[in-house]
Amino acid sequence: MKFGVHFGSRGVAGDPDTLKAIAQKAEALGYEHFGMSDHVIVATDVASAYPYSESGRFYAQDTGVSLEQVTALGFVAAATNRIRLLTSVLVLPHRHPVLAAKMLATVDVLSKGRLIAGVGVGWMAEEIALLGGPPFAERAKASDEYIEAFRELWTSETPARQGAYAAFDNLLFAPKSTQFPHAPIWVGGEAKGARRRAGQLGDGWYPVAANPRLPLDTAELYGQALNDVRAHAEQAGRAGEEIAGALLAIYCRVGSVQEGRDGGRLAFTGDAQAIVDDIGQFQARGLQHFLIGGDGSDYQGTADRLELFATDVMAKFQ
Repeated sequence: MKFGVHFGSRGVAGDPDTLKAIAQKAEALGYEHFGMSDHVIVATDVASAYPYSESGRFYAQDTGVSLEQVTALGFVAAATNRIRLLTSVLVLPHRHPVLAAKMLATVDVLSKGRLIAGVGVGWMAEEIALLGGPPFAERAKASDEYIEAFRELWTSETPARQGAYAAFDNLLFAPKSTQFPHAPIWVGGEAKGARRRAGQLGDGWYPVAANPRLPLDTAELYGQALNDVRAHAEQAGRAGEEIAGALLAIYCRVGSVQEGRDGGRLAFTGDAQAIVDDIGQFQARGLQHFLIGGDGSDYQGTADRLELFATDVMAKFQ
């Protein structure tokens, strides 16, 4: 089992000194992945429903503060040596596919092959529109083409593609991703379309546990969904078992019990042994990479949270 930590691109992770410090702390504690979220801007008037809250309200709509994700991970690359850098996730419609492919490849090269490209289709129609992205209703089709464009640009000596949303020819694209055959692509999302995309086009599936409308808060639900991802891979002529199974439980906290949908304990909350047991049950259903939320109100609180999870939970899987 590999463990990682996810941060929003603001707050404790939005300051250069604390971002560097928490990245180095996570690496020293043995975390495998350091992830950061993606919002280039935040629209002032948002009617789109945020999928990961009961109310649909986006928690970070207060100030609009957010570092640019890929640039921030380049900064983290320079501050660390081993930990993998995860876009958690990069919203594909936010950037032109050739530019996004170059930004990601640059981080991969400068980090000496530590990038994992977590990708998703996005949920905020207003942000995608402000950034000049494809029509919101067409973002899934566009995202499929963008992933295919990444693979083409990262592997072909003469990249070319003539799609409805990603079209290019007569260009040189270098340097390439330094990993073979390219940096892994983890597809985020819990819905049927995301599972299909992960199986057909991804190297891993990276959903969130706490989507109130599509929960993955039991080992059975997670295992069924991962099996669906791998079935899509096999239908596409790919090896289903090669699709990595990941999960982000951003709410995971050692010590505090949260109530689940059935009135009982929410998975990945409570004492350390309960969380260890939860992870073990998910691992038996195919989970390979487990990530928690790292954001704290200050550096010390964040560092303490990372250390507690590392010593009381991660250590049990060594």
